[in-house]
Amino acid sequence: MHPELSNREERTARVVAERLRALGLDDVKTNVAGHGVVALLKGAKPGPVVALRADMDALPIEETIDVPYKSLVPGVKHACGHDAHTTIELGVAEVLSKMRGQIHGSVKFLFQPAEESAPPGQQSGASFMIKEGALENPRPLAIFGLHTTPETEAGRIGYRAGPAQAAFDVFTINVRGKTAYAAWPHKGVDTMLVAAECIMAVQSIKSRRIDTFEPIIITIDKIQGGKSPHTSPEQVTMEGTVRTFNPEVRKQVEQLMRETLTGVTAAYGATYGLDYKHATMVVYNEPKLVQVSLPSLRRAVGETNIFAFPQRMGAEDFSF
Repeated sequence: MHPELSNREERTARVVAERLRALGLDDVKTNVAGHGVVALLKGAKPGPVVALRADMDALPIEETIDVPYKSLVPGVKHACGHDAHTTIELGVAEVLSKMRGQIHGSVKFLFQPAEESAPPGQQSGASFMIKEGALENPRPLAIFGLHTTPETEAGRIGYRAGPAQAAFDVFTINVRGKTAYAAWPHKGVDTMLVAAECIMAVQSIKSRRIDTFEPIIITIDKIQGGKSPHTSPEQVTMEGTVRTFNPEVRKQVEQLMRETLTGVTAAYGATYGLDYKHATMVVYNEPKLVQVSLPSLRRAVGETNIFAFPQRMGAEDFSF
């Protein structure tokens, strides 16, 4: 009911930290990488350290569903399930805090801010938590995470060994031309027309320039330009994402985008700028660790309720 955007998770972090301290966890640290929380549960017996991670931030989406737990914050809601992730990890902490005598080693709890990406110019997410030492003192031997999904019925658990979720890149394209009155388009360079051609041409990278068996998505979801229906704008800006699994294809896509945009804009007498940034890596689940985990999943929900989940084109900074 109280969702908070990336790098603004003040209330959420406070509630989490208060709960962890009430459970008697050791060394509860706050304000890690912004509003991150790190805590350690030391078992009674010697052994390694294992970590568990949950993300806490919400999305800038208006709540439209009338449910008892609906968002009370205008324009913000937990559309991605991070409220569930946080609740689950607090539940795990509560259960394990009552089982210290049976635990070999320690469990490190990581509550991460800004998985959905922070405002421009701010550091954020898993990589920032790592930079601030969340995976040190002590360093975990393994780390676990999960993600809810409406594609799977409650009571069932999906798993995947190896590459599970795609690498994620973001880009901004600026098409620059020459403004002109709509009655005399030949006196300018119509950036709207060029932008439309760019969108169509960039889509052909997937369909004509990359091996068809390679999973890849290029999406342009935002376009801005112009202030009047009577005049072509001097500049049009487009923003989008690229999702891939193959590191070589990831490099190839960026190069092909530059080649394509160079050709299309030159054909119309326009120019362009491309700002292309790598956001996350492929989420790779260590196969041996998956196999070791499966007996526990079977004991928890039964053989018929666990299944191998297909690869997803969604992205997760848990990859770091």
